Amino acid sequence: MARFALTVVRHGETRLNKEKILQGQGVDEPLSETGFKQAAAAGIFLNNVKFTHVFCSDLIRTKQTMHGILEKSKFCKDMTVKYDSRLRERKYGVAESRALSELRAMAKAAGEECPVFTPPGGETLDQVKMRGRDFFEFLCQLILKEAGQKEQFSPGTPSNCLETSLAEIFPLGKNCASKFNSDSGAPDLVASVLVVSHGAYMRSLFSYFLTDLQCSLPATLSKSELVSVSPNTGISHFIINVEKGREAKPTIQCVCMNLQDHLSAVTETR
Repeated sequence: MARFALTVVRHGETRLNKEKILQGQGVDEPLSETGFKQAAAAGIFLNNVKFTHVFCSDLIRTKQTMHGILEKSKFCKDMTVKYDSRLRERKYGVAESRALSELRAMAKAAGEECPVFTPPGGETLDQVKMRGRDFFEFLCQLILKEAGQKEQFSPGTPSNCLETSLAEIFPLGKNCASKFNSDSGAPDLVASVLVVSHGAYMRSLFSYFLTDLQCSLPATLSKSELVSVSPNTGISHFIINVEKGREAKPTIQCVCMNLQDHLSAVTETR
């Protein structure tokens, strides 16, 4: 079995986020001034965390956010970022570059509601979920493989330094579990993974964790928080146990979801 940490961050704000214009995959808008401040704030919040792997959507708003986070890191400044198209935002087809209110009007005209409605040329929720599942399964297999190699070449090497750096920040905040690790007998973390992605994609991925993998949740997390889209640079954190074998489902503990404590000092640029 391998146990690893997964930290997922939404990109910083863009001008179109503020104007409630859909970007999806086809509108590659850079961060606004506020977005850069948010990325820096997330970086300061995470600056003492020792990440072993960093993955990012290949769109500009996520790339700039990842750069802003790593720039503030004490340990990860020079890490190689792996850009992965499976982490892209949901594709909205003909609705991209149009107002969110227009998407809602299109859904209403079709007798449906957002986010279930799929505009012409867009991705269905199932298609987005399959992308998320594909990335997550790839990640689990990668961690298992690397953990096996580490055990082969350096058996018994402790890695609790990864856990220590995470435990310093993630028990804090109203949305978090009271203890970072409720199971004191759990094995050390073998990896700590940072992912920067997008709002609708993250909501779909977390829904997969919850409904398909029965992710355990902090008692303080409300249902509305579960279905809401993360704020820009909102941070979610999970502890994952994964075992070898096709039939073995990973077990997931959500430590916090859509945390935004780091944004209190960010002033919005008008």
